Amino acid sequence: MTTLSENTPRLPGKHFRKILGITFFAGEAVEAVDRMSTSMGGLLVVPAAPALKDIPWNLGYREALLNADLTITDSAFMVLIWNIVQHDRIQRLSGLAYLRELLKRQDVRKPGNTFWVMPNASSANRNTDWLCSNGFTVEPEDIYLAPMYGGEIMDEALLARLRERRPRHIVITLGGGTQERLGYYLKRNLHFRPAIHCIGAAIAFLSGDQVRIPAWADRLYLGWLFRCISDFRFVSRYWSARKLLPLILHYRDHLPSVTSKT
Repeated sequence: MTTLSENTPRLPGKHFRKILGITFFAGEAVEAVDRMSTSMGGLLVVPAAPALKDIPWNLGYREALLNADLTITDSAFMVLIWNIVQHDRIQRLSGLAYLRELLKRQDVRKPGNTFWVMPNASSANRNTDWLCSNGFTVEPEDIYLAPMYGGEIMDEALLARLRERRPRHIVITLGGGTQERLGYYLKRNLHFRPAIHCIGAAIAFLSGDQVRIPAWADRLYLGWLFRCISDFRFVSRYWSARKLLPLILHYRDHLPSVTSKT
């Protein structure tokens, strides 16, 4: 078994690792938000294990991850596997921890600066109520209900709304595998460069739209357990993530070969 120093070249900055060909940032939430907020914008993605296992065959998702500007180590399962097989000590940076830090920033809280892409009307209402109760001003024009996207994402209505509003931040709260592809679509098709934050269900854990996950449970890698207890449908989703183990064992820091879906 090879060690990290033998197999994986260090990337600029001690908190970066290349895992499955994707450059991950495993530092603190403050630094991650700083990078997205003070740079020239770009795409942040938060791949979870149930979606990450699909990169050999889900080519749109794979392309989005490879072209993201910052990818954080949200997957506790990935981090645990990596640290064991590579004798490394990277930490997990969850999407929830990232969102908590992002929402502290005055630039994000300023009216008109942030645009929200929500999965449905019910979630939008619950999330918006929570944001407003926590001091945010969210106008109806700053919320977009995403349609059911197919294999190829095209959304001219969303592009038109964003070109009109020109927000500094776009927060996408859709499911893994879809939100990254949408974020990359926006990055390629917008004529300005906002910060695009693909944070998935993280806001739902705060608003109560899904089970609330305390900060201590998130730190202890137990968010998946809270979700499974609250809704048994998540059990099969997290069980499917086991396929990430052989991928990392085989490819380590290399990008997996393209295969058909199995």
